[in-house]
Order: sequence, then structure tokens, then C-alpha cells
Amino acid sequence: MEKVVVDARGKQCPIPVVEAKKALGTFEGEGTVEVHVDNTTAVENLKRLASQSGCSASAREEGEKHYVVELIRSGEQKKEDGCGCQVMTFAPENTVYVFDGDTMGRGSDELGKVLMKGCIYAVSQLEKLPKTCIFYNSGAKLTAEGSDSLDDIRAMEEKGVEILTCGTCADFFGVKDKIQVGTVTNMYTIVETLNEATKIVKP
Repeated sequence: MEKVVVDARGKQCPIPVVEAKKALGTFEGEGTVEVHVDNTTAVENLKRLASQSGCSASAREEGEKHYVVELIRSGEQKKEDGCGCQVMTFAPENTVYVFDGDTMGRGSDELGKVLMKGCIYAVSQLEKLPKTCIFYNSGAKLTAEGSDSLDDIRAMEEKGVEILTCGTCADFFGVKDKIQVGTVTNMYTIVETLNEATKIVKP
């Protein structure tokens, strides 16, 4: 039986699940993905992925902050997609993602930045990417120099995703000359893009 080892220690959600899912996708038939992680949340997410993907799973603790999860696919099991971190796998033809801030959620800006980075990474890993990503208000900082998400946003653009950043917003935050990816645009174009979208997702 083929076996793939994924060392996801030190990597935040949803990276362990995404990497495990990719590894499962390499199997034509039977196979085992052995994933090494450093927290119990990742363990539970990987177990959920196994269940939703038609695999069996086992987990063990190897040492302090070192857990090993095995996802086992037999030849009879279907290759279904799923994710404990709710990483989507399909999107309508004209889906637009709107990022109106450089943090995600309320309560802690520090945590919000971590969540936003993870969210953009997850979007970049979708099997069917959105047609457009729009960045406005403090979201304009995400496409500017110094953003932790630049590589993931660039990867989406290279695959054909349209990246739009509000020029007024970039001006307000003093980053207009530092935009590193996509196109700086205006509010009319943003509204026009939203109006034509079949689905709008706002993390």
C-alpha cells in the first residue's frame, strides 16, 4: 500500500488539512497518508477530513506536542472531498470574494490577522477558484508590500483570478504605491463586478 508522510508541525489551520487532502488525491487506489501535527485541534480536523473523504483514521501521541494521524484509504472507498476546517471545494462560475479588512472576525486583531492569512491561503487552494477577489477598506493592505498573504494572492492571480484593490482605500492607508499584485481600481468597477456576480463571499 502506498504511503505519503506529511509533516505539518508548526503550520496553522487549514494547512495540515489542505496538505493531507492533496496527498489523498495522489492515490489511484489504496493508500495511507501519515500526518504529523503539533496540536489536538489539527488531529480532530484530520479525523473529520478522513470521515468526509471515506477513509478510516487513527491517531497517536508521539511526544510532547507531536501527534501522528493516519488516514487510510482502501481500494473500495470513494475519493470524496471534505475538510474539517470548512475549506470549500466547489464554487459557482462567477463567485466574487470580498475582503473588506486585513483581519477576520471580531475580538482580537492579532488573532484576526492569523485567521485572515489562513482564509486567503484556503481560498487559494480551492479546486475551483473564484473569478474575482476584491480588496477594499483596510483589506487594501493585503495586496500591498509587507502583506503576509502576497504569495497566496499572487498564486491566485497566476491561475486566472482577477485581483482588484480599491484605489481610494489604498490612498487612505498610504499603500497605493506599494500594491504588489492585481489592479488598482475604482468604486464603480467594484460595484459593477459585485452586481454581475452569481455569488458573493465575504469572509
